[in-house]
Amino acid sequence: MIILGVAVCLVVLLGVGFHSTRKVRGDAGNFLLAGRSLGAPVLAVLLMSQVVDSNATLGSADLAAGFGFWAGAAMPLGMAVALLLVGLFFAKRLRATGVVTLPEYFAQRFGRGTEITASALTVASFGILLAGNLVALGYLLEHFVHIDYTVAVLVVVPFVVAYTMAGGMFASVYTGIVQFAVMAVGIVSLLVWVAFGAGFSHPDGSGFTDFGQLTDPMQGAAINWATIVALGLGNLVAIDLMQRVFSARSPRAAQRACFSAATGILLLCVPLSFVALAAVSIVGDGATDAPILYVLLGQYTPQWLSILVLSGLVTASLTTVSGILLSTATVLVRNVFRVGGEHAAMSSDVMKATRWAMLPMAALGALVALRVPQTGILLTLTFDLLLASLVVPFVLGLFWTRGDGVAVAVAAVAGIGVRVVFFVLTPTIYGVDNTLLHVPNTLVGAGADGWTTFLAAIVSLVAYVGVALVRRPTPTAPTPTAPAPTAPTPVRGAVPEPAPVGV
Repeated sequence: MIILGVAVCLVVLLGVGFHSTRKVRGDAGNFLLAGRSLGAPVLAVLLMSQVVDSNATLGSADLAAGFGFWAGAAMPLGMAVALLLVGLFFAKRLRATGVVTLPEYFAQRFGRGTEITASALTVASFGILLAGNLVALGYLLEHFVHIDYTVAVLVVVPFVVAYTMAGGMFASVYTGIVQFAVMAVGIVSLLVWVAFGAGFSHPDGSGFTDFGQLTDPMQGAAINWATIVALGLGNLVAIDLMQRVFSARSPRAAQRACFSAATGILLLCVPLSFVALAAVSIVGDGATDAPILYVLLGQYTPQWLSILVLSGLVTASLTTVSGILLSTATVLVRNVFRVGGEHAAMSSDVMKATRWAMLPMAALGALVALRVPQTGILLTLTFDLLLASLVVPFVLGLFWTRGDGVAVAVAAVAGIGVRVVFFVLTPTIYGVDNTLLHVPNTLVGAGADGWTTFLAAIVSLVAYVGVALVRRPTPTAPTPTAPAPTAPTPVRGAVPEPAPVGV
């Protein structure tokens, strides 16, 4: 009964996604950025839908159940911090540039070489993020439909690729609105059910007021703070987040959406850590069989509540996967291969190429999902790598005139080099066994976990600043000026902008 209800919701979602093709109308601008027509309320919902997907939600719940409240809350807190920072310092400035992808900013500021570097790092990192959502969906089908995990992952991929290829950004918009409505009602209902049922109990030392989780490294403080910092700063160069910001109808709308989304994430997602802690006492030993939230929803909650929450999780993951596929494919087409030329217009060729580029990205995500069946850890690892490589050049490049492509290259190589070396040598990743790539050694133990996130970021900062200070400032090209026309000049072939989505 539960899976039937979720299936009905999924059919509705796919129908909404395919319906969005009518809004594209063969225009690449509509396909990639929804015609830059999104109002603040709609954009805020779209930004929040990225965070309440099954990858982040299941990962947060499992971390809270295993390591305490603050281990689970660190993930939504980090995402909220990221959106707050984007709203305060970056949204209006970047939206006003008129760029389509984040690597285009790197191209304008540092040159073509840095554009390629930024494209490669962001696409590779987001392949990991894509995998995390596929893992969560695979576990759901395995737990509730009893099909093999590998088969489940391979079944999910064609569905999300199909409606993303059809509707582009409009598919993310329409499905995101449906998903968020379902998920918000589901989370509130789940909180009420736990509050008036088992109550918000928790194991000793793992509650909200047990601040040793934030102050004592032996209780995971370094890992918890590393999670907040990696997500809070690494998301500043998240290509899917920025592509949605670029879809805003104005710089002001982009800023307002970020503030609203940060608030919504804190209100909806942080309380799920209370649910996860309560679930430990509710499900008992069943917590070891599958993600704890799936066990709770599959065996203990009323069916209507299980259908509601699981439907929200499934649709949230599909919406997130859709956004990742679109943003990574756009980067490959516009910034790596330059389809349409160096200054590619929003042509039909760009749209067709973007659709085809989604296929290898989907294959990469599936491969990682089959190799590393983790949820929240893959989310954090994605932004950890971006923090070590691109965040420093991105931030300082916007607010400091010193620094060039060489400084970016040195910072990225140094930061990512340090992070990868410690990743290979450290036996755990954010408290979970390193099953991806670990070389047994006696040099680095589990105690380094978390600290290496800060070390890599500091190395990247020192490298960028050091090279920028040594090298001469790059001359800034003068901005051409022209006399103001006495009357508006008509633009030949101009077409009206699409009607705004939202208010």
